[in-house]
Amino acid sequence: MADEEKIKKESDTEAEGAGSKKKKGDKKGAPKPRSKKKKGLREVPVGRIYIQATYNNTIITATDSVGNVLAWSSAGSSGFRGPKKATPYAASIIIKNVAEKTQPYGLRDVLVFIKGVGAGRDSAIRALQANNINVLSIKDITPIPHNGCRPPKVRRV
Repeated sequence: MADEEKIKKESDTEAEGAGSKKKKGDKKGAPKPRSKKKKGLREVPVGRIYIQATYNNTIITATDSVGNVLAWSSAGSSGFRGPKKATPYAASIIIKNVAEKTQPYGLRDVLVFIKGVGAGRDSAIRALQANNINVLSIKDITPIPHNGCRPPKVRRV
């Protein structure tokens, strides 16, 4: 048995020394790749949902109570293009995508923060309730200027 191993080793070294190159598919001496350990998803029963509804797009982000992002989606990433991105239908589809992504976390109750004046504001909240997510509170965090920009000068015709 020991003789067989010696013969095998000698033949291997002779083959390598004779100028033969290893093929790319040959993984004889390569280390085995380690498989990634899947982290156990933490349970997040209460979280926050941020809805940014602009004239051109709607972006929805789901976070835990600290602010770590669990999932997000937008009208563009959901396949809507052009003026369809700012529609109420697109907002309901986006909420559906976010609800599917947060399902492993067990997100049930949310605090909703809305920013912007787009058409997807109201339909996004209705879609949350349709996807079995309980809305605890709704807060509008749209920025309001306290004096704003200087108005343009009077137009002379």
